[in-house]
Amino acid sequence: MRIFNNRQEIADAAGQKLGVSEWVAISQDRIDMFADATGDRQWIHIDTERAADGPFGVTVAHGYLTLSMLPFLGAQVFAFAGDVARVNYGLNKVRFVSPVRVGQRSATGS
Repeated sequence: MRIFNNRQEIADAAGQKLGVSEWVAISQDRIDMFADATGDRQWIHIDTERAADGPFGVTVAHGYLTLSMLPFLGAQVFAFAGDVARVNYGLNKVRFVSPVRVGQRSATGS
């Protein structure tokens, strides 16, 4: 795990690979809880029967669910030294280029 001690070390790491987190399987229960929390209950996420006949053959995770996992996954790869507060500054050019199917562990479906 990489530990950043100051802002300069973070800036110097721009463009570098920091590491890889563990796989996280996306369960239907996780998708359903996210749907409940956000109010986004579109059938493609929560209706397993209808989704079976849909474009992906199964339900798919919300794009924002996958995005919301970044802090959890990032914490397995890097940390900040000391007891500091972190604030999400935002993201630019986020795109959801591949659906994450229920039970899937990677963009390739493994």
